Amino acid sequence: MRTLIRSAAALAAAGLALTPTAAAAAPTPSPGAATVTKAGTSFLTATTITPGQPVRVDASTGDHLYWSFRAEAGEVHEVTATVSFGGKAHTGPSTWTVDVFDGLRRRQACTAGAQTPTAAATATGVTLGCTLRRVRPWAEPWSGDPLPGTYYLRLSVTDLPEADLGLPVEVDLLVGADTAGGGSGDDGELAAPLVANTRAGTVLTAEPAPEPVADEESAFSGWLPEPGSRWVWTGAGGMLAAVAGVVGFALTRRPRRR
Repeated sequence: MRTLIRSAAALAAAGLALTPTAAAAAPTPSPGAATVTKAGTSFLTATTITPGQPVRVDASTGDHLYWSFRAEAGEVHEVTATVSFGGKAHTGPSTWTVDVFDGLRRRQACTAGAQTPTAAATATGVTLGCTLRRVRPWAEPWSGDPLPGTYYLRLSVTDLPEADLGLPVEVDLLVGADTAGGGSGDDGELAAPLVANTRAGTVLTAEPAPEPVADEESAFSGWLPEPGSRWVWTGAGGMLAAVAGVVGFALTRRPRRR
């Protein structure tokens, strides 16, 4: 115990502290990146952004905002978002959430960050964050591990007083990509990035041609069973049983006396 105390004192004297590993620095915008000023309202209309590209949009409380970005193998993505209430008074607390989905619309878990914070009624804003797992080059389909492809972000409010719906808010969002730490040691590579199939089907402009109708069967053959059906075998079996019964009776009956 004395040795541990002396070691701690020596570290303190050297300017070191016995604290947990510091969290990774927040992502910073890429130099010269244009600011995105819009967001989609669904997966199909999600606005495309790139890691390091800042986002600033005006929205209303209750909107579901969607963005999409490209993820490559070996990257660790960190999402930070700030929702400013613009000085408008709220009648009660509100809970916000940022969700991340991969190319197959599977929800990806966050390893760090305030993914679902609650803002008090007197708060002027709320900050959200989500650090994803490292993107793997290959994985089993059932594992749910993050794989290369298109990822989707959804920012929304999950709980708030009904009277606060529609109040104006300002959203600042940024996605950072970190490749430090190297790629995964898995053997294998994904054949193609995971991208949801959003291609619509072909629209028919003309009425489809009807299928050709088979020739009408004659009145006699219409009720006959098909060759090889169970009705044919049942009938043949019945006839054989009747013949066998007659032959057996003829062989076993006693001759009549004259």
